Formats: sequence, C-alpha cells, structure tokens
Amino acid sequence: MQVRMPDLRRSISAPTEHSGLQQKCHEGVFGGELCPLWESRCDKDLDTLSGYALCLPNLARLQTYRFAEHRPILCVEIKPKCGFIPLCGGVTHELKHRVCRYCMHQHLKVATGKWKQISKYCPLDLYSGNKQRMHFALKSLLQEAQNNLKIFKNGELIYGCADARSPAADWTELAHHLKPFFFPSNGLAGGPHCTRAVIRELVRVITRVLLSGSDKGRAGALRRGPAPRGPRVCEASPFGRSLRRQGKNSPECSGLPKGCLLYKTLQVQMLDLLDIEGLYPLYRRVERYLEEFPEERKTLQIDGPYDEAFYQKLLDLSTEDDGTVAFALTKVQQYRVAMTAKDCSIMIALSPCLQDTSSEQRPVVPSSRSRFAFSVSVLDLDLKPYESIPYQYKLDGKIVNFYSKTVLAKDAAVTPARYKEREDCTLVLRKV
Repeated sequence: MQVRMPDLRRSISAPTEHSGLQQKCHEGVFGGELCPLWESRCDKDLDTLSGYALCLPNLARLQTYRFAEHRPILCVEIKPKCGFIPLCGGVTHELKHRVCRYCMHQHLKVATGKWKQISKYCPLDLYSGNKQRMHFALKSLLQEAQNNLKIFKNGELIYGCADARSPAADWTELAHHLKPFFFPSNGLAGGPHCTRAVIRELVRVITRVLLSGSDKGRAGALRRGPAPRGPRVCEASPFGRSLRRQGKNSPECSGLPKGCLLYKTLQVQMLDLLDIEGLYPLYRRVERYLEEFPEERKTLQIDGPYDEAFYQKLLDLSTEDDGTVAFALTKVQQYRVAMTAKDCSIMIALSPCLQDTSSEQRPVVPSSRSRFAFSVSVLDLDLKPYESIPYQYKLDGKIVNFYSKTVLAKDAAVTPARYKEREDCTLVLRKV
C-alpha cells in the first residue's frame, strides 16, 4: 500500500472522439466499469472537446487483482479531515490551539442550515491510534455521517448523507445489509442487540484496516511513529470532555503505526506549518511579485508541472522567513498540498476470504466470524487551487469568530461564577 500525496499525475487514455463522451460520463462509465461515486457528479461541467478522457479504477472493488471479482464486496469511504491542532506561533486566536478546525466548523454548518445537528466525530480521535478513541470516532461518523462517510455494497450506496431519519432506523437498515458480512458470533439473528453487534464488528474491522500497513495487513509489526505536534485531544470532542469529567487530562498515548495510511496522510497534512493565518501574508507577497512580473507564473510552477522538482521543494520544512519570494512560494505550495491531504477520501474495500484463500496472496484482516481480503485507496487528490487561499483565509476567520461568539459565550454564561474551567483554585488557610 504505497501512497504518494498528492498523486497529481493522471493516466490519460489515447485520444478519443468527443462525440458520446458526455453521454458516457452521464452514464457513469469509466474504463469499462460503473463508477459508484459518479452519480452525484453527473452535473459537473466537462470539456468534451478536449479529445481526452480519464480512465479511472472502480475503487469500490478490491484493487489487489486486475480482474473484476464476483464475490460480495463492501466498501467504506471515509473523509477523515485534518488530524492535528496547529501549534505554530502565527496563530492569533488562542482558541485554535485548543479546538480543532472540524469541530469549530460544525457549529457554523449547523447554524447556516447545511447540516441539522452537530456530529460527535472529531478527526483527532481517529488519528490518535488509540483503538478506544478510533472506535468512538467511527461510531460517531456512523451516527452522523454527513458527507464524511459512505458505505457501498457491491457498488451500490447503502449508507451515508441521509439525515432525514433517526440514526437508530438507519443503523437497523445498515445492519440488515451487513449481516452477510458480519453475522454476530453470538448467534443473535435480529433485534437491537444484533444491530449493535454488527455495527461494532464493522467498526473493529475498519480500525484494523486503518492501522495496518503493507505487511499483509498486520498492524502489530509496525513501529509507532512520533505523535503530531500540538494537543493530542480537542477540547470540543465529546471523548475529550468525558475524560475531563473523569479527572483525566489526556488519554493513554498510542500513536499511529508508521506504515499505515493514516500516519502517511497526517504527515502530509502537517506540511501546513504556519496555519492559514501565517500563510496568508506570504501568499500576498507572492501575489505582489506576480503583479509586477506576471510572466514568472510559469517559472514558479504555480500551475504545474508538479514534477520531481516540485516535490523536492516540499521537503524544506524551515519556518524562518528570510523575506524572499522563494520562501513564501515554498510555504504556499506546502499549504496547497496539506489542504489536499486534509480533504482527501479513503476507500476501504472488503471481501470475505474463501476457505482455501492463502493469506500470503493479499492483505487480510480478521473478524470474529472470518477474514476479509481488503484494499485501501485514496481519492480526491487534485491539488487545491492557488486562487482558493483568500477564500480559506476568510472562511477560517468566520469559523473561529462564530465559534467564539456563540459556543464559548454560551459556555461562559452557564458556568457558575464561583468556578470556571481551566482556572486554578487555591485554598488558603488562615490562623484564627
């Protein structure tokens, strides 16, 4: 499982007649297979006169064999989002050192009507490497999927983005679909106990896959990588709040195995060394230079090519500004790559292993009932546009200001005057 991010290189087919290309896209046909993710993108504008088309794999199928398999296949798509809290000095809002971007953004999305209720999911829990926190994060995604989780069965969407019904009704229907894959080992055939057992088994299998590496799916042999900079727990996470109620400042330190996809994704996300607040002045420096020398845009590789030379520049992790355009441009390009990793999706395809299937043939993950062959893919790796940086800067300010004025103000109003969280209390004894 080797992933290089961003994978900006495209496999382009030979020139083809553009007549009928648009029809093919609306049918969702790519490379001879039906793409299960294309239905929601049928209204996208396409350049049908280009004479070229992308040949994309069907990521809802196992990617370990070249031919299509006819066994039942379950596919889980997760958009994990940003897995760390910035610790850089350029951040002016102290709040951003304690609460992650995703949890703050949830409140603005609900207030503007994009979603009906706040999700309990926090990316820091999923990226923690702690199985208890990862289970909590995945269950939270299943309870409030929004657009961060979808489940496909044999290429058909069976779960995700439906917030009109109660989670209990959705889980019952989902468990019905999943029974052939995760029938409870305790023999329960139906009812709420069966539903919970099936969901719990799904969560455990996904966690094992996310923690596995290229070593035949085994996570135990992988060395743990260093924990990301900054706090390990987001203050807005329900998991973090439950720890504080128990009098614990932080959970047990786990960390992600170095070979797993979550670890690799997190490393790319952390190319955002300055946060958007520290990055925006550098973007303005590049903009002023381009206004004076517009012909340099191609030389600076603003629009590509994203070749080996481009990747080499990303390795410069220094944060000491020397005032040059070169420094500013390097940080801008690193930010674009980091934002791409923060918004990518992970596709996990699972298929029950046959009794005679050797575990040496492909990665496998155990469940309480059997074993699953699996493959992990990453999509949505188009490099974030250079022109989107001003929008991200304004959106960041809007998210933080809304959270500060609404959530924190509300919390302060209900907190008793005699005790405020995070405030030291000292008992003074006086002799009478």
